[in-house]
Amino acid sequence: MQSDPKKLVGKHASLTHSELMKVLSHVQRSQGDWVLHTLMVEGCNVPFKFKRKSEHQTLKGARVNMTYYPAQETVVDIDLDIMKVVRIKRG
Repeated sequence: MQSDPKKLVGKHASLTHSELMKVLSHVQRSQGDWVLHTLMVEGCNVPFKFKRKSEHQTLKGARVNMTYYPAQETVVDIDLDIMKVVRIKRG
């Protein structure tokens, strides 16, 4: 089932949708049964994170459309700002 970013953003005020963002780096690492994906995009110094069941082709250098919301992650008692990705598609 395809999700419509306009409907998602309309239902949830904290969501943001951005198009054609250039991916500078893409790291994939195992986390239990899941694979944690971390993206850094051009013009933003906050990592974008999402989980999937399997590894995917690298997105480095690609343009992507993403729907995401801001969140915080605590690492060794330090709060870090991150963006949690709800939807991602190649642009």
